Amino acid sequence: MKIRLLKSASSDIKEGYKFYSTREEGLAEYFKATLFSEIDDLTFQAGIHPIIKGYHRKLTKTFPYAIYYKVTDEEVVISAVLDCRRNPEYLNKKLSE
Repeated sequence: MKIRLLKSASSDIKEGYKFYSTREEGLAEYFKATLFSEIDDLTFQAGIHPIIKGYHRKLTKTFPYAIYYKVTDEEVVISAVLDCRRNPEYLNKKLSE
């Protein structure tokens, strides 16, 4: 199945990358690599995750992030990649945009 990353999700990933780049050398690259590996797994796993706020939510294994996506007949559309440590009001606002 094809995966499409919306601009909003790409922006979320860039924000996470920026955060981890200030923590430890190489951590931002590791974050990006593991996150894209998790996204690639949706090729086979799409649709098996619980639905939260109208999106399937896949929790990532290594970092405290969640991938929010919808499945169509032809593709997986990733709308958001959010840090689960954020204020729930922020998460709700991002998912309702």
